[in-house]
Amino acid sequence: MDLSQTVFELIDMRSFSNLWYWIALAVAWSSASHWVLGVPWDTVLRARRVGGQAEDDLTDLVRININRILYIADVSGTWLILLGFFVHTLLIGLGFFYGVEFAQAVFLLMGPMSLVGAMSVVTARKIRAESCVGEPLRRRLGRHRFWVQLLGMFSIFVSSLWGMYQNFLVSPLG
Repeated sequence: MDLSQTVFELIDMRSFSNLWYWIALAVAWSSASHWVLGVPWDTVLRARRVGGQAEDDLTDLVRININRILYIADVSGTWLILLGFFVHTLLIGLGFFYGVEFAQAVFLLMGPMSLVGAMSVVTARKIRAESCVGEPLRRRLGRHRFWVQLLGMFSIFVSSLWGMYQNFLVSPLG
């Protein structure tokens, strides 16, 4: 028995039975929930609780980040959408038509995150159009965070169901 065969027997290289995939999934959704339009959620809470300078800091951070998001969307948005569709199509084809488990795992992580990106652009456009500051800004950021968390819960649920199904298929019982 050679070294590579021993390593692959010792470490399961399939995605859905690998602990690192589930850690990456949890970290990705935790980060997406904490960083609302690039602004840490604790900054929003501090602005609500303290006001004053904290409120001004929140407004400045949101303004900087929505300008960045909208600049990228306006300048490179079409190319990013085309690249995203290409990569998603590639992952769907490899993962679900050819049965490559790694492609399935990446799609189940990347697909919903792409929706978070689209939601962020829409929210940034609404904040700019409404010139939100103060309580309306915090409410808008909270609403965005709620929908990101809801999408995250649904995504983790679907990923876990699909992962259990894939693990069942390769088990001796499947």
